[in-house]
Amino acid sequence: MTSNPFFERSTLPYQLPPFAEIGAEHFLPAFERGMGEQLAEVAAITSDREEATFANTVVALERSGVLLTRVSNVFFTIVDADSSDETKAIEAEIAPRLAAHRDAIYLDSELFARIDSLYGRRGELGLDPEQLRLLEQYHVRFVRAGARLGAAQQARLRELNAELAAAATEFGHNLLAATNAAALVVHTTEELAGLEPTAVAAAAENARSLGHEGAWALSLQNVSNQPILAELADRDVRRRVMTASLGRGASAGGRNNRLAVRMATLRAERAALLGYPDHATYTVEDQTAKTPEAVEDLLGRLVAPAVANAQREAAELTAAMRAAGDAEAELRSWDWLFWSEKVRAERFSIDTEALRPYLELERVLRDGVFFAAEQVYGITVREREDLVGYHPEVRIFEVFDADGSELGLFLADFFARPSKRGGAWMNEIVGQSGLLQTRPVVFNVLNIVKPPEGEPALLTWDNVRTLFHEFGHALHGLFSNVRYPFFAGTEVPRDFVEFPSQVNEMWMVQPEVLANYARHIDTGEPMPSELVERMVAAEKFGTGFHTVESLAAALLDWAWHRVGADALAGADADTFEEQALRKAGLALEAIPPRYRTGYFAHIFAGDYSAGYYSYLWSEVLDADTVDWFTDGTAPIREKGEAFRRELLSRGGSVDPLAAFESFRGRGPEIEPLLVRRGLTD
Repeated sequence: MTSNPFFERSTLPYQLPPFAEIGAEHFLPAFERGMGEQLAEVAAITSDREEATFANTVVALERSGVLLTRVSNVFFTIVDADSSDETKAIEAEIAPRLAAHRDAIYLDSELFARIDSLYGRRGELGLDPEQLRLLEQYHVRFVRAGARLGAAQQARLRELNAELAAAATEFGHNLLAATNAAALVVHTTEELAGLEPTAVAAAAENARSLGHEGAWALSLQNVSNQPILAELADRDVRRRVMTASLGRGASAGGRNNRLAVRMATLRAERAALLGYPDHATYTVEDQTAKTPEAVEDLLGRLVAPAVANAQREAAELTAAMRAAGDAEAELRSWDWLFWSEKVRAERFSIDTEALRPYLELERVLRDGVFFAAEQVYGITVREREDLVGYHPEVRIFEVFDADGSELGLFLADFFARPSKRGGAWMNEIVGQSGLLQTRPVVFNVLNIVKPPEGEPALLTWDNVRTLFHEFGHALHGLFSNVRYPFFAGTEVPRDFVEFPSQVNEMWMVQPEVLANYARHIDTGEPMPSELVERMVAAEKFGTGFHTVESLAAALLDWAWHRVGADALAGADADTFEEQALRKAGLALEAIPPRYRTGYFAHIFAGDYSAGYYSYLWSEVLDADTVDWFTDGTAPIREKGEAFRRELLSRGGSVDPLAAFESFRGRGPEIEPLLVRRGLTD
């Protein structure tokens, strides 16, 4: 193929891919040429007869693979956000080939010999701090990829990596199909009692799009405790929603449950091959936590107080449930969110549905998310309707720095659709690099229920939090100011990457920000101040439940990856899961883990394996930083500049914890997190 939009650098602003010209037929040829070009570039490095230097080896490696990166970033964006049968088939073919391609580079003995030689002479090379860190990180990556293994061991490692890549792809495809198939279709509006009229209309539109004319469909999000359970008054409908949600791993004959066992086994074997007792130990060594014991200490400190809080909450919800009618009623998993909302509303006089008219998407985005970033960092955002995204619903914004200079592009894809995987995420299409002279193109993807045509999108409070959270990731990418693509944006340890996004959530409740975006859709009146106060006070209500479900997911992930391959022989996913939660002290029937094994996409279809703990680990840094932002010692704008300069802009070019300690003047402290989550005496 001679005409392929990937074969040349895009001439659009910021090298935005020409999505209007890209078809599924372009991906495989671009992948194949991209892999071929990078292998040729690596061969040129290893065949160089000159002694290895930083420039002819490390920098040359950083410059390699431009075409492969270009097509990969676009392809996996589309696979996650707008998949089709055609792209799924391409992914199934290309995933193991990409794993093999990576192995071909990181297991190249001649290439490693050059890097190892440079590493041994690193003190004599006159490298600046970023160059030295790049050399050290490349050396670590090669060693951890198996560069020091013998030929037979490397051959087995290649087999393991290819099988894991194929299994992860299959897991993701199965999950998307299972989630779409699990949508609850109802045939009377009475079954939707408790939903606002706009939500009922959205359910009718959803049913039509799924081929159920005249019915209503409640599609699932990729969590156990579906947010809609807080609103549905019909207990049996809630039970059916929860049953569908929890059963996704067992759907289609339990394929994902079996895949999870297989993947955990393969990861354990790979860890042993590389000299580690288990996959968790291997994974965490390269994170800020460094040791399994550090992770277990953090999670272990949270379990007992979180469970105690949850049990107190359960008693309160059970009492409310029984007072409303059935004196013998038992609180079940499908009851928790509904009765929690009832008690919250009574205690704090908050009607969460009454909040929605104050939380219109466009206003939250422009006058909340963007406004906060302008106040804290000085940036401005302008929509570019002349540019085209990968789907008609994708919106593109140009971001300008405080001095008016161009910073990058931000793409936003807000609404749920059957072709999009569940959850919310940020990624980059073009990474920032001084070496390659590229500026960032980043995107956020959410799964907000799309309103009927012509109706405004009214958000839940959780939707608002997700918008702020994901834009925190986007800022991390947009503010990147590094030389080498290896370090750009969110290329930081997994247990650090959630830190900036969690900090960005703080702005949603800051008075000047909230007052700017929380205005009634019809009248323009601001949300009443007393409602704001009650809403902020209500934030801590239910922290026992939320901490337990997050801890349960983190410890379930940890359990799958803290054992050797022999311990998983013949394992049944449901049995393993039950035993793991019981051992952790988190086998609470009324609070299922945020993700069960069969739909735990973070760890079996993504790259969070033995890393889901990172949300809580990062929240330690987040809570500590929020205290710093709000201590009144300097103007917010001044603090925003310091946060950007010392942490957000530096990506992985410095040790993240060292950067935090330099920025904060000390190491992180856990007490602000314990206070935030109500886990202190």
